[in-house]
Amino acid sequence: MEAKAVHSFHLSTMVVGDKLGRTGPSSSLRMSSGFVKPKKFQGFVSHRLSLLQRSQQRTVPVVVACSSYNNIPASILETGSFRDPLDEEMILKSKSQEIEPYLNGRCIYLVGMMGSGKTTVGKILSEVLSYSFFDSDALIEEEVDKTSVADIFKNYGEAFFRNKETEILKKLSMMRRDVISTGGGAVVKPTNWKYMHKGISVWLDVPVEALARRITKVGTNSRPLLHYEAGDAYTKTFMRLSSLFEERSEAHANANARVSLENIAAKLDQKDASHLSPKTIAIEALEQINGFLKGEDGC
Repeated sequence: MEAKAVHSFHLSTMVVGDKLGRTGPSSSLRMSSGFVKPKKFQGFVSHRLSLLQRSQQRTVPVVVACSSYNNIPASILETGSFRDPLDEEMILKSKSQEIEPYLNGRCIYLVGMMGSGKTTVGKILSEVLSYSFFDSDALIEEEVDKTSVADIFKNYGEAFFRNKETEILKKLSMMRRDVISTGGGAVVKPTNWKYMHKGISVWLDVPVEALARRITKVGTNSRPLLHYEAGDAYTKTFMRLSSLFEERSEAHANANARVSLENIAAKLDQKDASHLSPKTIAIEALEQINGFLKGEDGC
């Protein structure tokens, strides 16, 4: 499961009045992090949906400029130049400002294997787009009396967890201006895609070798699908992840956009995709979302 959602963004049915505002041409509601006592997700969704229903939504026609990085010096975009944090900040700001008006408040769903960085990248995207962030696994835990995903699998079984996952995605699909980090297995259920395609889905495609190194380094106690055979920790994790990746490859292809870490590394002349910064990956995610929007508009 992905790392837990930042708890500074509480799930609550109460909103501080001056923290609720409109941003961007879509005039959609933006939820701030100035929240009080955490409540059940269902109550939070009901309150937020009622706010959206009472608000007059104004749709902005999708007219996406077919040029990119208009305001960024060419030197920043050259191969290998993304390593400067100041450059990354500049590009993130520029790309988010370019595409945010044309999202029209649609949610962004990050999909991919466990350990692919969906939560980390999702938080960056939510910040630069002034969206709210949710981790679907954390929401499931909240629904099941704050029980960890590993314990939910152990005590209730995977089928119970998957049904809860679908319930959460259904609720999220009725909301706006959110970045959602989904669980690694969310892609296997066709019903989940029906809900995620109400927004824009982005696949973080990370080489299995890099995933295995990441997960082995931090431990596997929170990963209920990593069942081990004989061998060292890395080999066992790599073999299981390879099997899961193969099983889910067609499902991942349902995403509207693909962010390939191997392609980013090649573009930046880096041999190891593991060394890419989360902001570099977020920049590519914005670029791929921009490409999807251009496709919608026929550019």
